[in-house]
Amino acid sequence: MRTDLLTDTVDGLDEALAAVDAFDETLVGGLLRPQPAQAGGLAGLADAVAGSPLAGRVAEAAEKTPAGSAGEEHFVALAAARTALLGSVHDALLVRVEEAVGRPCAAEGAAPAGDGEHAVNLHAAARTWLCDLARAGWQGIDHELVGGAAPVVSAMLPDPALRRLATLLDGFAAELAASCPGATLERVPVRRWADLWTRAVLLTLPGAVTTSPTEEVTGRLLPLGVDVQEHATAVQAQVHAVFEPADGGTPRLVRASVSAPKPDTVVGAGLWQLLRPHMSLLAAVGEGRAVELDAMPVTADGDLVWDDTRARTGEPAEVFTTARVALPTASAAATAPLDRHPARIAVPVLLEGYTVEEDEDGTAFRVAGQRLAVDTDRAPAAGPLTAEVVASSVACLALLRWDAGEFLLQPLAVERTVRKKPVAVHAGAWAGGTTDKAGVRAEKAATDAVKVLRERAGRLLRK
Repeated sequence: MRTDLLTDTVDGLDEALAAVDAFDETLVGGLLRPQPAQAGGLAGLADAVAGSPLAGRVAEAAEKTPAGSAGEEHFVALAAARTALLGSVHDALLVRVEEAVGRPCAAEGAAPAGDGEHAVNLHAAARTWLCDLARAGWQGIDHELVGGAAPVVSAMLPDPALRRLATLLDGFAAELAASCPGATLERVPVRRWADLWTRAVLLTLPGAVTTSPTEEVTGRLLPLGVDVQEHATAVQAQVHAVFEPADGGTPRLVRASVSAPKPDTVVGAGLWQLLRPHMSLLAAVGEGRAVELDAMPVTADGDLVWDDTRARTGEPAEVFTTARVALPTASAAATAPLDRHPARIAVPVLLEGYTVEEDEDGTAFRVAGQRLAVDTDRAPAAGPLTAEVVASSVACLALLRWDAGEFLLQPLAVERTVRKKPVAVHAGAWAGGTTDKAGVRAEKAATDAVKVLRERAGRLLRK
């Protein structure tokens, strides 16, 4: 891998991010009547998209917002401009990644189908609430304003077509409610809340919630690793893998995800208990085996729509063999328009021949003279891959990500030398079960917690 390309300057990147940051600051104080400094952020956003089809609408929004005469359509234009800028950053970074790893570029898929004019009134209600938030700003939020999302979310949740937006609004409102009143906030998560607001605004537009085209594929799935994302009330495991078509076609990078609600008392290895019943692939990952797929649906974005009835556990498949043999020729899928965000970049890469550096900035790999930061905090507690294990490694399979202005590595598995023999340690090693003492204790604690909660829930239902 050409690591020098990952540290070189990307033309226009800093300017695009500066325009986004300046706009995000305007959302802190609110868009009702922004101060001159914040109004400059609006003008900067308009200048950044001056050469695009959005130019006219965004320029009008940047002019009317400081005057206090902006309507919902103007806030939508600002959200679209911010998304377009971050999308351009995503694309520029992804091109750099593809050049660095030397893999086939993502193929452009067919345009996804929109939802048309579905539930116009509910979309309008959500958009009105989001615009009220933008006018007040993060420092102006209170429980009354934030609570305005509740009836909209309640009306949306029963409709599967609206559940994506409803879930986003519900989670966003919960974060804001936990931070009320905004005037007392010592620290505002400026980029995060701006991301959530922008995405929610665009999802209220007709056709924004798209259905990605799917096809059915048959062949062999070779797991690479598991990325676990945990929240106090939910957990998700996303398996990254190489798919080899049975017809001998080009291997593809794909993902398979499973999520489940969870009580906050279930942590560590206990998370796998909640996820295993919903996807047999996790057992195959834990056992180090391939999976044979028969007509498994996959979207144009590379996401497998997992169906256990179409999967069968196959032969042993060692992850580092897959990474050395199949990964270099695997092509990536195109990214959906609204998913074009730098935070969404997660490209599987294999690194060997590096030296490990540890200092006050954390762990890093020195590869061909270039320093690549390693985010060991992203390794899940639900597995044996610790910072100490990563520091003793000689090979690393990781997701290449971009955060805080630089590329970094999220380890999925490492290879280390023990008694002169290579030993692999995987983040998802406990996905199918474990004999590790710490893992067994966590599994037992999770079992006990779930039993108690089910018993209590049963009592409530019987009443």
